[in-house]
Amino acid sequence: MEEHVSKSFENSMIRTAWNEQEEEWYFSVVDVVGVLTESENPNNYWKVLKNRLKKEGSQLVTNCNQLKMQSSDCKFYKTDCMNTEQLLRLVQSIPSKKAEPFKMWLAQVGRERIEETIDPEQTIDRALETYAKKGYSREWINQRLQAIQVRKELTDEWEQHGIKKGVEYAILTDEITKAWSGMTTRAYKNHKGLKKENLRDNMTTTEIILNMLAETAAKNISQTENPKNFEENQSVARRGGRIAGNARKELEAEIGHSVISEQNAAQINSIVTNLIEDVSKKTPEDK
Repeated sequence: MEEHVSKSFENSMIRTAWNEQEEEWYFSVVDVVGVLTESENPNNYWKVLKNRLKKEGSQLVTNCNQLKMQSSDCKFYKTDCMNTEQLLRLVQSIPSKKAEPFKMWLAQVGRERIEETIDPEQTIDRALETYAKKGYSREWINQRLQAIQVRKELTDEWEQHGIKKGVEYAILTDEITKAWSGMTTRAYKNHKGLKKENLRDNMTTTEIILNMLAETAAKNISQTENPKNFEENQSVARRGGRIAGNARKELEAEIGHSVISEQNAAQINSIVTNLIEDVSKKTPEDK
């Protein structure tokens, strides 16, 4: 299933498509080339660049997808498209003043990743800084960092039992999420209006705590029972999730409403910002 939208960049439209199954954005290559090069004929520019990349042995062109996108005549035609990773690699091959900031940013990210490999503590420091810049409260950030640690302990347990990263991790995560929240990870994201964003980054404090309980329970059960195969790990994941699911239901019965929020990070942060602004507007007598 694909969702087609156009995004504005410096008054130019870039056609994009969201692939829900892959959870990937795809971008029209010709549109991006047109924006970065300001070429009067971006189709021809991309054709020449494509041939050059092929001669250089680049896999970028080989892995390029073709998706039907709407043209200026309102009809849909097959169009060369790339995901975010491919697009960033393409930018490196385009000599353009507009592409230079992207290239500088890529170089900076590469340097930071090397530094984090040498000193992993920098990863935590950068995570703290990033969350703070996005407007999260200190309390939420502390909770989120604890959740990251809980998640790491669970995935370490999975790794010890031969669970493969990628698809198998995703399946077990889905089992846990569905067992405690009543929704698959994808359905949960849809509930919050999310696409590529990290689900945990868009949870309220209560949701994070319940998710941590589910993952901690799954880890503890796994350590006790030592599951031998993937099916047994699935069963452990469901049982761990059900423990948090039961806690959620008891809490909801007490408070009279669901704790599964439709709010995403932008909305949560907006509430916090509004509260701060309201307090700042009060006179000393009001306070």
